[in-house]
Amino acid sequence: MIKFFGLTKRNLLVFFKNRQSVIFSLMTSIIVFCLYLLFLKGTYTDALDSVVASNEFLKTMVTSNDIDAYANLVMLVGVLGSAMITVPFYCLTTAVRDREFKVDYDIAATPIKRWQIVLSYFVSAALSSILMTGIILTAGLLILKLTGGLCITAKSVASAYGIVALGSVSGTALFMVVVLMFKNTSALGAFFGILSAAAGFVIGAYIPVSQFSESIRTFCNIFPASHITTLIRNALLNDVLAKMDTQIGGYDNGLFVGSIKELFSFKAFMFGKDLEIRHMLVYVCTWLAVSLILMIFVYTKTYKRR
Repeated sequence: MIKFFGLTKRNLLVFFKNRQSVIFSLMTSIIVFCLYLLFLKGTYTDALDSVVASNEFLKTMVTSNDIDAYANLVMLVGVLGSAMITVPFYCLTTAVRDREFKVDYDIAATPIKRWQIVLSYFVSAALSSILMTGIILTAGLLILKLTGGLCITAKSVASAYGIVALGSVSGTALFMVVVLMFKNTSALGAFFGILSAAAGFVIGAYIPVSQFSESIRTFCNIFPASHITTLIRNALLNDVLAKMDTQIGGYDNGLFVGSIKELFSFKAFMFGKDLEIRHMLVYVCTWLAVSLILMIFVYTKTYKRR
């Protein structure tokens, strides 16, 4: 185990020593944040304002501050959801770089078992991803707190950190299987470009998934990252929605908040059914277990001792 921990430490140091890798792993999240500030926030707030303005009672009960707080948290969910895909993927570049420069030959020649080698790559990437996505969540919450646009309990914050950690681990496990099939960083970079472009649409960072057809919604929710994003959405947004519902005082029997939850996909839709939170957690954990088994199998087939 000492050799395993030593190799894991080495992989961590190699990744964080390359500052460009760290910066580019966050690039998609930065792009989503910029798009939100330039275009998306106005779309969300205008849509909610129009609904509230159409009802004289809602106009007095739901304030513009509540709408801004909700829109800001939607932005944070989109940034985190994108990070759950791009950060774990980019944290695994060390494995491909080692293969490209034949470093894996030296590692495979050591007494370390193959399953320990592949798990060292996985653990180091998962820890890197947890750290970086945790920083994104912390920075987002602090910024919203300082600007007065935050309505969330300590329990919800703790849940959000737990979901982010689960998303980082599950995303790393899934992409580890994919990354092991690449032989050089050029091909990996090209694939990353495609992945980062599609990620925001798949998880609903740009457009709510509920606006798509049922078949497209099912396709998007096949990926564990979509479930993780939905879980984060529940953790971060339920408190501000509960506040709105309390202010309305049951006047509409929860119709306003219910409509928002349906529009912004607080449940994962798959094959004609809406999945509850416990079902989404089971789905993500199942993907995690399967990916761990597959990564060991793929590694033994693609990495040969020389």
